[in-house]
Amino acid sequence: MMTATTAASPKGRRRDGPTRPGRGGTRRRRSAGPLFVAPFMVLFLLLFLAPLGLAAYLSLFQEKLIGGSTFVGLDNYVTALKDPLLLKGIGRVALFFVIQVPVMLLLALFFALALDSGLLRLARVIRLGIFVPYAVPSVIATLMWGYLYGPDFGPFAQISRHLHLPAPHFLSDSWMLGSLANIVTWEFVGYNMIILYAALRTIPAELYEAAAMDGAGAWRIAWSIKLPALRPALTLTLLFSVIGSFQLFNEPKLLMSVAPDVISSSYTANLYAYSVAFISQQSNYAATVSFILGLVIVIVSYAFLLTANRRRTS
Repeated sequence: MMTATTAASPKGRRRDGPTRPGRGGTRRRRSAGPLFVAPFMVLFLLLFLAPLGLAAYLSLFQEKLIGGSTFVGLDNYVTALKDPLLLKGIGRVALFFVIQVPVMLLLALFFALALDSGLLRLARVIRLGIFVPYAVPSVIATLMWGYLYGPDFGPFAQISRHLHLPAPHFLSDSWMLGSLANIVTWEFVGYNMIILYAALRTIPAELYEAAAMDGAGAWRIAWSIKLPALRPALTLTLLFSVIGSFQLFNEPKLLMSVAPDVISSSYTANLYAYSVAFISQQSNYAATVSFILGLVIVIVSYAFLLTANRRRTS
């Protein structure tokens, strides 16, 4: 018996443990990740990095009558930083951000908390109704509100005349920024509300039960549990709002035909870059203006994130 067992060939033994994959399987696994990422990287390179590099290249040149395209270095940037039209456009957009974003986020927060409370009837219908304006393209939304704002044919003006009241001047110089803020708020309240509502739905129900057992009411739960849990979502929505506000273009561009005396080609920085590129045919200077606008967005976004992180850690 001992001799037979000792003489048994080790090749005949059966291994019950898992077999290791061969080198071919390991290589296939290692190459699967880059293959999945490759389509995105190609599109990212062609549609983002390549145009960005071309714009950076164009911003360093000027088209002159004699000599054609000439390398000027940072002269375009120096000119842009002294351009009063660009500076006024950036300042106007910053004022728009200060006015519009707090109102929009407060409304989105209110609707998210109301829907999460479970006290509303037909909550799904209400949620859909608030979100529907975001599904409307900004061009259609601006045309619709432009009709409502119309001083001659708009319904607000007609109702005012019927009541023998002065028609509201929604498209005047003093009202235009608020009118634009109203359009953007109408468009994006539902989008931000969905983000905040989704964040509220991730809060464990055990926290609400423990707070209720301690005697906390609905307002106390909202203040002490829901709002602290919403800080990351609020940071995200505010960051998106910073980027979107400084890129304001569609709404003033479309309302320009209705109120040409109020909205000029330099009303916002993005609109100014478009006008310089496609109306004045100054592609080099337009690329410079676009880069400066992007730099402003990066600085403001970074400052906001840095402030939010300090408050969170303190």
